[in-house]
Amino acid sequence: MCVCGVGLGAARRERVRTGIDVLEATKFAPLRGKRIGLITNQTGVDAEGRRTIDVLAHAEGVKLVAIFSPEHGLEGKLDVDKVASGNDEATGLPVYSLYGETRRPTAEMLKGIDALVFDIQDAGVRFFTYTTTMAYAMEAAAKAHLGFIVLDRPNPLGGDVIEGPVEDTDQLKFTAYFRMPLRYAMTMGELAKMFNAENKIGADLTVVEMRGWKRADYFADTGLKWVAPTPNLRTVGETVPYPGLDILQAAGVSVGRGTDTPFEMFGAPWMDGVRVARLLKARKITGVKFGAVKFTPGTDVYKGQECSGVSVRVTDGRKFRTVAMGLEIAEVLWKEYPENFQLEKIMTLVGSRETVEGLKVGKSVKEIEGGWSGQLEKFEVMRAKYLIYGGIIVD
Repeated sequence: MCVCGVGLGAARRERVRTGIDVLEATKFAPLRGKRIGLITNQTGVDAEGRRTIDVLAHAEGVKLVAIFSPEHGLEGKLDVDKVASGNDEATGLPVYSLYGETRRPTAEMLKGIDALVFDIQDAGVRFFTYTTTMAYAMEAAAKAHLGFIVLDRPNPLGGDVIEGPVEDTDQLKFTAYFRMPLRYAMTMGELAKMFNAENKIGADLTVVEMRGWKRADYFADTGLKWVAPTPNLRTVGETVPYPGLDILQAAGVSVGRGTDTPFEMFGAPWMDGVRVARLLKARKITGVKFGAVKFTPGTDVYKGQECSGVSVRVTDGRKFRTVAMGLEIAEVLWKEYPENFQLEKIMTLVGSRETVEGLKVGKSVKEIEGGWSGQLEKFEVMRAKYLIYGGIIVD
């Protein structure tokens, strides 16, 4: 069965139970007797659709005293440079923005808190800022001698396919907290364990593990309801091409933001969508189909301007490789439109000088991928120490 056009979502044994559901089943054992600060947004919900905020606010033996929100705010609707702090209407609790004047919890914010709890759905790609928010909060918790509890959730891109280059050391920043591939195939709980050990954070870390999640599960396989983690990742199907397409935007390409189908197409006023679609089809990229399209972005690059472009429809999510597709597109656009496509700027998210230079000098994507092998092998060895879940599902 095909769900969201990505060739995933086969009937499964039972619905995955996320960390918040498992926590509820344990009657909140790790939190009892503690004053809690909760890092969350609209994706932090349990199996009944109740906000983790409300669940913890009414949990016996638990005292929720503060809320912390990441990029896009507590409701995930804001697409701005800074998000203000405020209050949660339902509970009256303070909401401290970790994407405003500070991106780390301050000592003042942490007063009266015994432990921080993290419950946010990730997108499974290195440059998604929620991973850095978690890591910065872990560092703050360690410094303040607070416990740190991660309520784990599925990696929407699965946990068994690693893709893309490891970023260069000088590229570490808010969109790249740790040197790892673009697609790292780990859950937030597994990342927390890796960050804590490899970066020597020293946090008193607890991961409340999921039940029923297998490493080969994409989100569409979990039986869970998708809650958009950002204004532009509206459907679970959009998460699959997202990493490969989003690297193009900095180079002067719209990826459909501000339309009804972001990350399902790309284009620009200077592009000939019919020609680019034809060139991409000729490359026979596995698991995806391309077609010509015209659209007008409502936000970001080329806002309000008609763009000629290409639709992207993933037909087999298990065989599709999103980073490879993104680089194939970049190679075509660089060859066809060197005056318009600013190849150098994909460095912002790709993070690998060798990869960008390879495209510049005409190396094929296969050659470029071959250059990643040494770093990826080292990453896999390190990553293996922190994996929680097993059980590969075979098609």
